Amino acid sequence: MEKIRLQKFMADAGVASRRKSEQMISEGHVVVNGKTVREMGIKVDHSDKIEVDGMPLHSEKKRYILMYKPRGVISAVKDDKNRKVVTDLLEDVDERVYPIGRLDYDTSGLLLLTNDGDFANLLMHPRYHVEKTYIAKVQGFLTVEEIKKLENGLKLKDYTTSRAKVHIMSKDTKKNTSLVKMVIHEGHNHQVKNMFAAVGHPVEKLAREKYGFLTLDGLVSGKYRNLTRLEVAQLKDRR
Repeated sequence: MEKIRLQKFMADAGVASRRKSEQMISEGHVVVNGKTVREMGIKVDHSDKIEVDGMPLHSEKKRYILMYKPRGVISAVKDDKNRKVVTDLLEDVDERVYPIGRLDYDTSGLLLLTNDGDFANLLMHPRYHVEKTYIAKVQGFLTVEEIKKLENGLKLKDYTTSRAKVHIMSKDTKKNTSLVKMVIHEGHNHQVKNMFAAVGHPVEKLAREKYGFLTLDGLVSGKYRNLTRLEVAQLKDRR
């Protein structure tokens, strides 16, 4: 069997992304055949004994999951406050999958999980530009000028947003709220909430309903399904 670089082996085994695996190697977390390694050039295969922080490492079958994340669940594999995490919802998944990106604790919607580090890196790369569609319930009613600001990009604390698509779906005059669809291709923390707050309309409720061409059709909150081979191939072919 052909040997591959250690960091790729780790990513394929679902330990972490390739970049994170490289960091773990350089910090001395990885032992190969009884010896701690820190260099990036080493190559391994399944005949090698590999341990990460004392745990034996075995290559896993690639797994790609689409989940309808509920509100009140953390987009992580563990939480130091002992709150429920998305992997707690997986009942028949033996592979060590982890979420690609994140949705806030109080945000629901479409979330992808995998143990394929290269796939995760591809989707999270800034140049990937996958469109993410959110439905937000916000306070008040957006003006034409405020919509233009959101669509053209606006300056937030640490960055300027790219162009967005904004559509007012409905207005509730009694509750003084609006239901707004926003499409962006970035993934900064709390970005949608921060964008609406910047134009004076705080978000009361938020959900992600689409990720590229993927939707939540056929799923209810808290459930999930495997991506099809065609869906995985289509996501990879967007490079």
